[in-house]
Amino acid sequence: HSLAKEGLLQVSVNLSAVPVRHKIYSSLYLAPITDRKRLAQMVESGEASKLEHVPILPALSTDNVSIYGDPIVKKFTNYLMRDGQKTRAQVLMLKTFERIKRIQLQKYHKEEDLAEKAKLEVDPLKIFHTAVDNCKPLLQLSKIKRGGATYQVPVPITANRASFMAMNWLIEAGREKDRKTVWSQQMALELINAADNKGRVVKRKQDLHKMCEANRAYAHYRWG
Repeated sequence: HSLAKEGLLQVSVNLSAVPVRHKIYSSLYLAPITDRKRLAQMVESGEASKLEHVPILPALSTDNVSIYGDPIVKKFTNYLMRDGQKTRAQVLMLKTFERIKRIQLQKYHKEEDLAEKAKLEVDPLKIFHTAVDNCKPLLQLSKIKRGGATYQVPVPITANRASFMAMNWLIEAGREKDRKTVWSQQMALELINAADNKGRVVKRKQDLHKMCEANRAYAHYRWG
């Protein structure tokens, strides 16, 4: 009671607070940032240094900074999964990232040209994201009937559909291998090639775009 009378408890009483994990934290506390890409951007821009002495809320048990916490990796893993064997799919993804790292590090250490060495990407997650982006189609062909005939009409594609097609094409390419090659090795090579804008999946996207261009005369059937 004496402390309250002297006003020593006034600070804690006046602070607006939010419940987190059954504890009370001041609104001065900021939420933790668990997105790797966002963290990298903040470090590069210098924004992270401004938060060095700012109180941060504890991370939730659902927060994850591993590769499995990445939303695109999650989707890819789910598409890869068969018969509900998610753990197996996650292990395959982990092995694929390990092989990408090894392959790129070997290239890095063998490269004598400093300029070329600086261009080499060795982060498997960045390579994965670039590969998926490079494989996303912009258009697709849709069957539309007009006057008793069926036409392959080029139509724009949604971002979700483009991402779905790119990831499934990559998974299919990874499965098209000889018996002596393990899936993670083949998948690593496909992702590295796609990140360099090369390989079978990038060609598949380009072939689809060529077909869309060839059928451009039918584009107006979308609205008819």
